[in-house]
Amino acid sequence: MITGEIRNKVDKIWEIFWTGGITNPLSVIEQITYLLFIKGLDDKQTENEENSLILGIEPTKIFNEEQQELRWKNYKQLEAIKMFEIVANKVFPFIKKLHGSKDSAYSKYMNDAIFLIQTPQMLEKIVTNLDTIPMKDMDTKGDLYEYLLSKVASAGTNGQFRTPRHIIKMMVELVKPTPTDIILDPAAGSAGFLVAAGEYLQKNNEDLFTVQELKNHYNNKMFFGFDMDRTMLRIGAMNMMLHGVENPNIEYRDSLSEQNKDKEKYTLVLTNPPFKGSLDYESVSADLLKVTKTKKTELLFLSLILRILRKGGRCASIVPDGVLFGSSNAHRAIRGEIIEKHHLHAIISMPCGVFKPYAGVSTAIMIFSKTGAGGTDNVWFYDMKADGLSLDDKRQPVEENDIEDIVMRYHNLEGEVDRKRTEQSFMVSKEEIVGNDYDLSINRYKEIEYEEVVYEEPKAILEKIEEIEDEISEKIKDLKKCLKGV
Repeated sequence: MITGEIRNKVDKIWEIFWTGGITNPLSVIEQITYLLFIKGLDDKQTENEENSLILGIEPTKIFNEEQQELRWKNYKQLEAIKMFEIVANKVFPFIKKLHGSKDSAYSKYMNDAIFLIQTPQMLEKIVTNLDTIPMKDMDTKGDLYEYLLSKVASAGTNGQFRTPRHIIKMMVELVKPTPTDIILDPAAGSAGFLVAAGEYLQKNNEDLFTVQELKNHYNNKMFFGFDMDRTMLRIGAMNMMLHGVENPNIEYRDSLSEQNKDKEKYTLVLTNPPFKGSLDYESVSADLLKVTKTKKTELLFLSLILRILRKGGRCASIVPDGVLFGSSNAHRAIRGEIIEKHHLHAIISMPCGVFKPYAGVSTAIMIFSKTGAGGTDNVWFYDMKADGLSLDDKRQPVEENDIEDIVMRYHNLEGEVDRKRTEQSFMVSKEEIVGNDYDLSINRYKEIEYEEVVYEEPKAILEKIEEIEDEISEKIKDLKKCLKGV
């Protein structure tokens, strides 16, 4: 979680934007992202220069000798008017053309980027405050984005773009991305899942950047994200680049439409697709409707994932609870498709407070692999009751947290076989699930132990009530006496 000090700094920067007339939350985030990206470029070159001194090699340069005034460290101390002139007229055009290839995600979505900060004084205040926020630590950077995006949600618009970062991190740890994976989020938003996958790979693979083939794959062919909001595409592309991915494949695309021709292309899907509203049949790719004829986006995305995964590919997706127990033909069809033709590994039921303060929906994480030949035998269920934060609108840190237990148990499923249905996690056989019409709701299978509660005799309870009433009556008499003496 972002600390109180950094939170206060971000709030102050946010206030500067609002008092300066920039009140659209996405626009504020976009402008902050531009400046963080500019700062990140300077930090990266400084790091390259320091490493080159140690290794005795020529550093990789983002800014050449003639562009030194464009570096954050060189203009942040300037007076407001001079700073504004450099940033607005030189630095911003520089970053818009940073990736010369028009095919790169960054170049495509920076074409129509606009620098909205209107006055030198406003820019100086923002730069001064941003400079005090430590951005080298990956967790701080991620927490900062999490907090910024929470402001979009709390403003009542585009809440679908934000999945809590600790939930994303848990899902990544459950599926364990590998250096050769091809990873997609078909509803990418700010690219949070892709960023978390990249962070996991960096922390868990020492040879990721020493083996040239793996490094090239990581920077150019590993990460894919689709969205239909150009602002979020810009934020997503810059978010990926700020986290060390040189050329992420962030594209404008309606994942469910005929324009999306992808088939058996990806090895890992991590996503929290939108599950509000419905679509017209005419706008949906025909082959998705073959699996489940429906207008519901949450079911269509599961159908899409089955199409675009390679055999052996895996998926961790957040789904609304209705997907697990819905009784329509479409609901049963998609569950049956995954269970019978592929390998359903786990259903992790999350508490409804996970998405507060802006949504109280009940959701679950569905983990499965595409096989085309079945493979589901036993499905692991986990009843997640706590995620380390209070489940009210405030979402304050608490001690109770099931995330570590979930990850540990999922990667040791052989120890789960004999767990009882009264425990927090347990296995359910495919046969039992099929017999229950492919119902995947944990409440269908969970058993509750009821403890006998022994109450006092009614006569004894009445006697206590009478004693309390007598005591109240005496207090009232005392009050009356006091009032008479006034």
